[in-house]
Amino acid sequence: MQSVARSQSTVGPDTAAPKDATLIYRQSRWTRLTHWLWAISLFFMLLSGLQIFNARPQLYIGKESGFAYNNTIFAIGAENTANGPRGYTEIFGKRFDTTGVLGWSGPAGRETSRAFPSWATIPSYYDLGTARVVHFFFAWILSTTLVVWLVASLVNGHLRRDLVPRIDDLRRLPRDIIDHAKFKFHHTREYNTLQKMAYGGVMFVLLPLMIITGLAMSPSMNAALPFLNDLLGGRQTARTIHFVVMLLLVAFFIIHMVMIFAAGPINELRSIITGWYRTDPPAHGSKTPQRGA
Repeated sequence: MQSVARSQSTVGPDTAAPKDATLIYRQSRWTRLTHWLWAISLFFMLLSGLQIFNARPQLYIGKESGFAYNNTIFAIGAENTANGPRGYTEIFGKRFDTTGVLGWSGPAGRETSRAFPSWATIPSYYDLGTARVVHFFFAWILSTTLVVWLVASLVNGHLRRDLVPRIDDLRRLPRDIIDHAKFKFHHTREYNTLQKMAYGGVMFVLLPLMIITGLAMSPSMNAALPFLNDLLGGRQTARTIHFVVMLLLVAFFIIHMVMIFAAGPINELRSIITGWYRTDPPAHGSKTPQRGA
């Protein structure tokens, strides 16, 4: 996931402006550091989280769950059929055969019943204890750096300056949508409207909601902050929200990667690794690059 904080001014000697006016210093060291910390943390949290989910591969709405309740909205499992064991995924009572991927998977002749396959979990074998250690370790890294980033961005004005959509941004939104649909990109210093909305949604909605629902599922936090469960509609509802947010973050990552490759992967990767980003040449008769649509 691309970090949303970036450099706004010229800095030390290592970022001295090059002779090429289209090459600008766009991403600060702190931006690049948090970007990769978040990317690595989310990677390990995703795969360890799927391992944790395998211990109870059902999702519910409400405060309680069990055989006496009828509040299951999602389930992954396996069942014996006339054709042998088959994996299935059930969503709101509608069942789909997902043999080989979800529910029943593994090497030919050694398939086992597990929700998510071994290649998608950390560890690859069933080990709930290790998965929890990995998950919580990277969750604390993500949470700590996110809080520091939010405070720093408030203090230095980054949120107001770069991420809050302005009236002009909203006016450009229809054109932004059309340009992105056509894979037509404008390489400028500023974020366009869709970027501001997408990054803002991740940073201020999805990640905080992921952290809050994660805390709501912790027994120790239930004792310290008992109102969280009530606020979210129960521990089982919090777990379901946690899972849905994970899916939305995965969707964001996929779209993000598609946009990177479509916009020019070398330029985009250089920006988030070295900080330097190549913008579009100035429009005819203009001294500076045009603002992105």
